[in-house]
Order: sequence, then C-alpha cells, then structure tokens
Amino acid sequence: MNSSRSMVIIIIVVLGFIILSSSLYKVNEWDQVVITQFGKPVGDPITDAGLRFKMPFIQELHRYDKRILRWDGDPKEIPTRDKRFIWVDVTARWRIVDALKFLQVIGTYEQAYAKLDDTIDSVVKDFVSANPLVELVRTSSVMEVAPEVEGYSSIDFDDKAAVADIVLGRESIMNAILAEASKAMPEFGMELVDVRIKRINYVEQVRQKVYERMISERKRKAAQFRSEGEGKKAGILGQMEKELKSITSGAFKTAEEIRGKADAEATKIYGEAYNQDPDFYAFYKTLNTYKEATFENSIVVLGSDSDYYRYLKNIPK
Repeated sequence: MNSSRSMVIIIIVVLGFIILSSSLYKVNEWDQVVITQFGKPVGDPITDAGLRFKMPFIQELHRYDKRILRWDGDPKEIPTRDKRFIWVDVTARWRIVDALKFLQVIGTYEQAYAKLDDTIDSVVKDFVSANPLVELVRTSSVMEVAPEVEGYSSIDFDDKAAVADIVLGRESIMNAILAEASKAMPEFGMELVDVRIKRINYVEQVRQKVYERMISERKRKAAQFRSEGEGKKAGILGQMEKELKSITSGAFKTAEEIRGKADAEATKIYGEAYNQDPDFYAFYKTLNTYKEATFENSIVVLGSDSDYYRYLKNIPK
C-alpha cells in the first residue's frame, strides 16, 4: 500500500516537473519570441527579457534574434555599362523588426537568406550593369584607389575615364542599392541596414590582360626612370669634369705665375751680381761649368785655343 502510494507521488512529481518545464521559458535580451497554438500565432511578439509562461504541449515557441545579422552573397560575374566583365562580391547587414510577420511570411533563417540572395543580387546586377566601372570604384573626380578593390590601377582606365567627372560615384551607388533593395523587406518583417560591395575584381581572362598592362606600364616607368638617371649621371659627370678642368687650369696658371715671378727674381739677382763684378762673375760661372760638366761615355774635342780653357791657360806656372 505504501509502495503504491509512493509510486503515485513520484509519477505526479515527474509529471508536474515535465509540465512546469514545458510551461516556463526564458527570453534573453537579444531575443524576440512568437508563441503559436496549433500553428497559429497567439498574441504579439515578446521582446522584453525575463521568465515567461506558456501552455504546455499545445503552444510552441519560435525564437528570433533582435540583433543585426550578416549576409554574404556569392561572387557574381556581371558586365558593366562599359563592357568590362567583373566579379562583384557583396555583403549586407539586416535584422528582424517584426517577428510575427517574419514567422508568417518567411518562417526560417534559411528562407530569409534565400530571399536576401534573390533581392540583393538582382538589385546589384541592375546597378552594376547600368554604370561604368569607374563609377563603381571611385567616389569623386579626384583619382583614388578604394581599399576594397583588388587589381585596380590608374592604368586600368583610359585617359578620358581617368579624368572624367563622376556622376554618381561608389558611395551614391551603394546608397541607391540599399534604398532599392530595402523596398521589399518590410513585407517580410525584415529591415536592410546596409549593403556594401566588399570586393571588385576582373574575371580571369580580363585580369591576365590587366596584369600584363600593369607589368608593361611598370617596365615603361622603370625605363623612364633609368633614362632620367643616366641623364642626371651624365650631367653630374660633365659638371665634375668641367670643375676639374677649371681647378687644373687655375692651378697651372698659379704655378706659371709663381714660376715667372721666381725666374724674374732670379734674373734680377743674377743681373745685380754681374753688375757688381763682371769678371769675377764670369770666372765663377765658368768654374761651375767645369765642375758640372760630365764626359762619361763621351768624347769632346776642343782646340787648345778654345775659349772654354781660357782660365786654365792663364794659370801661372
């Protein structure tokens, strides 16, 4: 009897716990909850955080996120208005603003992402096809390189495109895409917060040609820099040679002036010495010639009456 009563109590407690646990649910700060009964919504979405009750077994809980969510599309090959085939990679941010409508129209996140794929990809394709490439990568008429654009260079556009006035620009096109894609979102209980082109790149066939053009341009620039360097080198060497000749010429002129002054001074001294005693001076100079004359490996024939020996002939015996 006691064992049967204990078993009943245990069963009642277990059933009560199951019923209580299926009746209580928690709403987080980032949650919005819709309750359905037999597939039909009951009341408004619950967005306030806290502990809530629902009827067990017959009511079902649908929980959605209030935070901003991320959507990333697959890269698409799209031709621009100026017939440039490019890969466009787009990202977006969205959120659920009406959980009840979202449940009734979309139902799941998978369906929501599929709807975003169709809507955003279609709008992006329309705007990319309607604008030239320069409008998609530049915001103003001043040449600039967008950090999210791969393989872009100023040589990718002809001269007219490089200096052309920008009609819309990248930012305006992004805003227009956001505005157009947002029109369809309210009927799904969704809000599109932002749409951005995160990467633009040429298709493989065009990309190879662009790389070749970039390499050719860099080689041309390198050749131009080398030519300018050689010209500057020749100018520097010419200037150096000119300065060297000027310095050498000036040094030679100074040396000749000093040598001329020295010769003049020596001539003056010789003249003064000669004027003091011409005979002694002649005698002294002749003796120096005797001393300095060398007749090694040579034969000199002089007559006995040669004036060269006049001082030797007059030596007293």
